[in-house]
Amino acid sequence: MNSLIDRRLNGRNKSAVNRERFIRRYKDQIRKAVREMVQERSIEEMDQGGEINLPAKDISEPSFRYGRGGDREIVHPGNREFAKGDKIDRPRGGDGGDPKEPGEGESVDQFSFSLSREEFLNIFFEDMELPHLIRTQLGDIKQQKWRRAGYTTSGSPSTLSVGRTLKTSLSRRIALGSGARSSLSEAQDRLDESEKSGAPEDELDAIRAEIDTYRGKLAKVPFLDTVDLRYRHRVVEPSPLARAVMFCLMDVSGSMDENKKDLAKRFFTLLYLFLTRKYEQVDLVFVRHTDNAEEVDEQTFFHDPKSGGTVVLSALELMHEIVTERYPPSSWNVYAAQATDGDSFGADAAKSARYLSEKLLPLTRYFAYIEIPDVDEMRKSSLWAEYERETARHFAMRRIRERREIFAVLHDLFKKEAA
Repeated sequence: MNSLIDRRLNGRNKSAVNRERFIRRYKDQIRKAVREMVQERSIEEMDQGGEINLPAKDISEPSFRYGRGGDREIVHPGNREFAKGDKIDRPRGGDGGDPKEPGEGESVDQFSFSLSREEFLNIFFEDMELPHLIRTQLGDIKQQKWRRAGYTTSGSPSTLSVGRTLKTSLSRRIALGSGARSSLSEAQDRLDESEKSGAPEDELDAIRAEIDTYRGKLAKVPFLDTVDLRYRHRVVEPSPLARAVMFCLMDVSGSMDENKKDLAKRFFTLLYLFLTRKYEQVDLVFVRHTDNAEEVDEQTFFHDPKSGGTVVLSALELMHEIVTERYPPSSWNVYAAQATDGDSFGADAAKSARYLSEKLLPLTRYFAYIEIPDVDEMRKSSLWAEYERETARHFAMRRIRERREIFAVLHDLFKKEAA
């Protein structure tokens, strides 16, 4: 085993230890500030770091101060603005404008803290994971892991097993000294009997010499020998990986106005960042649909302004075709996230729900349906009403109406199972 020590210097006036301690201590406040930051960002700036503002009252810590009473001497620093007898202007309002009347305006002291891109993404995605993910097969995966494989008689000092070495030493000493120890015990018994019976001194001296011989043999057995050393042994073996594929299905029909498409793209952008950051072996398949579906690349999926009619079933059929041809469930964990406004015409909603239940859900580990209705729309869409009848445990449905809801919905859909 190797130990790596990072001796790189921190930036000027920065301490990595202090930053980690600050982030760990005020993680809840920082996470809340990160959520608010994401709501205001454009899609292109979603994965960047930046400055966050924390209320000073939330990061205040206990401190020592003088109590009331007692004698103390204080020296106040001077100033260049006021002299004795000057009148002090009324404090300005919270917006920095003209002085406010008493009781008007508000102000909150802010503490600014800069987050790097790495810190920002760690905080944003730390409690998320793909649900029901399992390791499938070795395949052509080259990842390997270390596994314990007992003990060996050679190795580096850092892998020395003290406990196993002492046990081996004790076993060796018991084995080598068993004969001498048994003979020593017999000689000691004979000496005791001879002394009680009054045997001649010559006979007693001979027995004592015999005892000294056996004791010398036992003393020559070393406490620790080279053959006793045992080192922890580890071997490298191929490790099966959890191979997964995520299907991103987005409705780009005419009923999806710019605001709805923006919400859908923001959701898929955060989902894309989450998957590419936390999982190396995750394939992303982008499918967009109007009245017909097509598989597109990342650039087209997020930036192409295509529009048209709405046939949800076409996207589900294309996903089933791709899964069958390229991602067999026996070797892949299949996931899907579908975003639409639920505006489906005629029998398309019922057909889509039936196709989802019979064809796709048996092949997937998890399927998330995200509906983006109008802000003031309260009734259920036809697609939502049909999907709502599905009772599979690995199928989830959520609604998003505003930007501030995206973070909560994403974390709710992909939260860690232990949580």
